[in-house]
Amino acid sequence: MKKIVFYKRKIIQILSSFLYNIKIGNFFSGRIERGNIKNICVPGLNCYSCPAAVSSCPLGSFQTAIVNRQNKGFPFYMIGLLLFFGVFLGRLICGFLCPFGLIQEILYKIKTKKIKKNKYTEKLKYLKYVILIFFVILIPLLFSMPGFCKFLCPEGTLQAGIPLVIKNENLRSLAGFLFVEKVFFLIVFLVGSIFIFRIFCRFICPLGAIYSFFNKISFFGIVLDEEKCINCNKCFSICKVDIKKVGDSECIGCTECIKGCPEEAIKIKKRY
Repeated sequence: MKKIVFYKRKIIQILSSFLYNIKIGNFFSGRIERGNIKNICVPGLNCYSCPAAVSSCPLGSFQTAIVNRQNKGFPFYMIGLLLFFGVFLGRLICGFLCPFGLIQEILYKIKTKKIKKNKYTEKLKYLKYVILIFFVILIPLLFSMPGFCKFLCPEGTLQAGIPLVIKNENLRSLAGFLFVEKVFFLIVFLVGSIFIFRIFCRFICPLGAIYSFFNKISFFGIVLDEEKCINCNKCFSICKVDIKKVGDSECIGCTECIKGCPEEAIKIKKRY
């Protein structure tokens, strides 16, 4: 049963990544898909400008809504959608429905010495909240630009920036310092993912920061059966992220604790 849960998660990760970006042929033409459902947001981080993408990123759409608030009013739709995703699934979205999370997990499987969680990673986990406030809220509010997408997002660089620059000569001539800076951050996160488990998700991702607020109250989540628990703490030792309690705000739903629990006291289930 434990292995089934793990493999189901991998299948869902692969399927969701493919379904978000099903127009693979667009990578060869270098054009961005403009289908009817493009304005519908998926739960995970997935760049709107990716040639293969058939839907939008909730984080990018949220920033765009803030930038366009004077013309289109308060972004009730985007806030409501993020609330819905968060209340329904919390950070299970990070573990099951985020393409960039899958990429990081694949890279982490490369055999090398790993940097485990420690007192420094415990502090670094708060950085994603700073990035949420500064890049996702303040820069769009003060400077009318989607700060995170423009300056930091490695997923957008990987899925959209690099493929579009490769296929479009005009974009190659326009690519300057900003593109180089974003490629640099992409390389940092990809290389970092080899040594640190889901480095971007744990320390940088503002979408994960938003969903973390709902992790303890989401309809579905990682739940510990206190009656079955024998306080062996194996869940904490096996967990690769900086949790303090099973299913807390740092839990990304990777299901490692489910596999490791000797009493099968941990499950993914609805809370209500």
